[in-house]
Amino acid sequence: MDFLNTILFPLEWVVAAIMVIWHSVFTFFGLDPAGGAAWSLAIVGLVVTIRVMLIPLFVKQIKASRAMQMIAPELKAVQAKYKGKKDQASREAMSRETMELYAKHRTNPFSSCMPMLIQAPIFFALFRVLNQRLKTGGIGLLTPELADQAEQATIFGAKLSESFTTSQGAAAKIVSAVLIIAMVATTFTTQRQLTRKNMPKSALEGPMARQQQMIMYALPFVFIITGPNFPVGVLIYWTTTNLWTMGQQYYVIKRNPTPGSLAETTYLEKKAAKDQARAIKRGETTLEQIEAQKQAEIEAARGQRQQPKKGTSRSKRNASPKQIEAMPTSDVVEAEAVDLAADDDAAKATTTAAPQQPKPKGQRAQPKKKK
Repeated sequence: MDFLNTILFPLEWVVAAIMVIWHSVFTFFGLDPAGGAAWSLAIVGLVVTIRVMLIPLFVKQIKASRAMQMIAPELKAVQAKYKGKKDQASREAMSRETMELYAKHRTNPFSSCMPMLIQAPIFFALFRVLNQRLKTGGIGLLTPELADQAEQATIFGAKLSESFTTSQGAAAKIVSAVLIIAMVATTFTTQRQLTRKNMPKSALEGPMARQQQMIMYALPFVFIITGPNFPVGVLIYWTTTNLWTMGQQYYVIKRNPTPGSLAETTYLEKKAAKDQARAIKRGETTLEQIEAQKQAEIEAARGQRQQPKKGTSRSKRNASPKQIEAMPTSDVVEAEAVDLAADDDAAKATTTAAPQQPKPKGQRAQPKKKK
């Protein structure tokens, strides 16, 4: 226990100092220093501070996640190669090829978990500050007077240090229950947003996809069990963290989606629509031309080409509708007659020029039957 105190003490000091600074900011703008709003917003400010500091790690997490998604087919091929082989040599070979694949793409599964791993000690430090330091005289910048203010502060009738299991009043239980539901909902939505919208189809299959799906459903279930033991302040911290993560992921998915994902398809469609709108505004194209181009692309994709009707002269085939309308009737008739005659001559020439096939050797002409 002393070892844990030694590790968490610096983090508790930093967490308490950030809360006190944000509390001073909100107090400066007129909030009651002893009110629950000022201390609740101080916890929100703690989240903002921590997440801003973790932005570089978040960028690395996004790159690592995408790299893992892109190499998912190769990982699947390695696993299929050694499927059913339980001997030690095969296991070592599979591990070696997997590590070589990670080294080739400069990624590993732990890179995508780094921000969560770093936030875990901060989470426990905040838990100890709200659960112990407020009752034992504070820590660092959190003086005994400020600690007493924070310990007595209430939001909707619930103290920040109360939890669902330790509170005797209905207000704290209701606030805790609402925050637990919000925490579970935001956790599930964040995981679903990441796995369903920002992953290519190849990454949605295989063991890794099943593992991520298990995490998506397991994490909310874990929070349902452990959430009642968290103080109200910790629930505010965790829910705010989830909301920040949702907004951050939404921005990244919208601006820079993963190649091959559903989000990329939506992004490219919106970009094409914006480009067309700009082109129409500048007068470079029209709606009729865009519709004609779309129709041509659809016909090309279907592999259908409109064939000219039989009996139509080449003059009409090659001429545009406006040219045909501008031609006098006599000229049209004469041109059709000339073209049809030319077509007949070409057909006769082809028939005459066709060489007669020699009869195969070994076949004797059959005598004609007498009538």
